[in-house]
Amino acid sequence: MPRFELRPPARHIGQYMESGDWSDYWRTAISRASSGEILVRGYPIEEIIEHLTSTEAHWLLLQGELPTPAQAEIFDVLLRSGMDQQLISSAASATRFAASASRNPVSAVAAGMLATGVVTGSPRPAMEMLYSAAEGVSASMEGLSEAARNVVAEYRARRELIPGLGHPTHRGGIEPRAEAVRRAVTARGGWSLHCQLLEAVHAELEQALGRTVTVNLAGMIAAVYCDLDFDPLVAEGVSALEYGWALIAHAVEEIRDGVPLRIIPDALGTVYTGPPERHLPARQHPERSP
Repeated sequence: MPRFELRPPARHIGQYMESGDWSDYWRTAISRASSGEILVRGYPIEEIIEHLTSTEAHWLLLQGELPTPAQAEIFDVLLRSGMDQQLISSAASATRFAASASRNPVSAVAAGMLATGVVTGSPRPAMEMLYSAAEGVSASMEGLSEAARNVVAEYRARRELIPGLGHPTHRGGIEPRAEAVRRAVTARGGWSLHCQLLEAVHAELEQALGRTVTVNLAGMIAAVYCDLDFDPLVAEGVSALEYGWALIAHAVEEIRDGVPLRIIPDALGTVYTGPPERHLPARQHPERSP
């Protein structure tokens, strides 16, 4: 994954301390704000507000350039793919617990955001895998099959799960959100190299295991984000932010209609696995001198 690989920083604090020149210590290519003017990626904010959709504006903010109509449509599909999953999500549960205590939607959503990550459906691991596996691979069946065999063999040799494949709830090969994303992206002409590579890896893993494996939503959107040329770090952040809408709904519902100060009683599955009751050994205290 050469393009998006995390490399040592080009600048470091030592060079500024040695030179004493701090003129470019803080710099950004995202926006500029001065008296009476705000530019985002070079475009006046007034034009963005008046003429762009939310999806187009967010693409511009993240990618630096305006999307094509097809790119905007596919990005919009991804932005609405990660809707709520009741309380299966650890992020939703963390939000509800925090909201029950704080009664503040902002801090509750922040708690839920902190409970997101690789285990909760980030597309980043699958994107890094697909970007790396696609290096120098042609879109031919032979090229995709060979790359897929290499991926599956590598992960199985390390006894690691292949990111983007498998789901604890949606078994039997069907994850409704992932399949809907596949249909929507294909209908918009966006099913390209990395999506095809994901299909090949999926087929290769099923053949190796001799059973059905589900492509999960994180894997599906990872492939689409790769075909849209997104940085995995950006996609990971967007996915967490997108699910933040559900966290807002959970936080407000908990505050309005929930039980203040949620607990997990024994009746709901709390199990103590420590030692039985015991007592500290008697201690002999040294006599104090007068």
